Amino acid sequence: MSSLGTMMDYPLTLDHLLVRAERMFSAVPVVSRLPDRSLHRTTYGQVARRARALAEALARAGLRPGDRVATLMWNHAAHLETYLGVPLAGGVVHTLNLRLSPEELAFIVSHADDRFLLVDEVLAPLWEKVRPRASIEKVVMVSAAQAGEYEALLASATGQWTPPRLAESDPCGMCYTSGTTGQSKGVVYTHRSTMIHTLAAGLPDLLGIRHADAVMPVVPMFHANAWGLPYASVMNGAKAVFPGPALDPESLLDLMAGERVTMSAGVPTVWIPVLEALDREPRRWALVPGLRLIVGGSAAPESLLRGFDRHGITVVHAWGMTEMSPLGSLWARRLPRSTRTRATGSERARAARLPWWRSGR
Repeated sequence: MSSLGTMMDYPLTLDHLLVRAERMFSAVPVVSRLPDRSLHRTTYGQVARRARALAEALARAGLRPGDRVATLMWNHAAHLETYLGVPLAGGVVHTLNLRLSPEELAFIVSHADDRFLLVDEVLAPLWEKVRPRASIEKVVMVSAAQAGEYEALLASATGQWTPPRLAESDPCGMCYTSGTTGQSKGVVYTHRSTMIHTLAAGLPDLLGIRHADAVMPVVPMFHANAWGLPYASVMNGAKAVFPGPALDPESLLDLMAGERVTMSAGVPTVWIPVLEALDREPRRWALVPGLRLIVGGSAAPESLLRGFDRHGITVVHAWGMTEMSPLGSLWARRLPRSTRTRATGSERARAARLPWWRSGR
């Protein structure tokens, strides 16, 4: 005799993140550094409301299920709105790497068959170099002053709109990776793959993102979805802090200290000058005790890990691929205080051979 499970069938789709943020974390802050270096403050409740307006406006503008909506933007609240709003409308968020050449961007836009583009006003000069080589049906400029085309698009929403029914297997995101031979290759994420990645990112032995955290992704939102930090922050209700285009060490440290950041993430070339700034002026920034830095994208030198360790900052080394959404594995280990500067090569090699539950990793 066959039996059926009695648990509800609950699809793993990104619209649930938006609903969760509205209901449980509506007052949690979202802070963005703007191009003029001022700070813009909003909340998850306001971000969710604007994401719904974006979804409706795009649908009324002709967005069909599976259509690609490209973004050419820095890390800020409006980019988070696209992360949530585009999938809600059944579209696919396609983040464009603003550090690529106009020729590479034109190829990617054409290959992905992007129909819509949201572009930061400060990046308009870059888009003007791409535009003659690419065909986009609708381009919307996003102003840091919360004015202009993007705000007009949101204002066109009536609130009288029902989102389409989403399936786990529907595409929701697209990233192109240059870590390949020949032209960049596209990776398409589904709602299910993104939700599973988001759920895993909050686990204690992975990123361990909690409601009590303040998370600052320095890794760009166009780099493999900022390693999943935006979605994980929304799911767990962590305060979101976005550095915008100001990525010099002093600006990052000022923001980390001022917003009481507990976790940040970036590539080694971001953290090396940050460590140098801390070494020069160790008393200048009052960082949160227990600050965690996620480092990935390339192998971090041991000196970087030990350098931050001197300042009481834990470095978590991550590895992954765009095709993995992107997290694959993470490594975080702090030596006992008395041995942090005295562990020998043989001791480290032995620890690496041991199972994780015996090695202290």
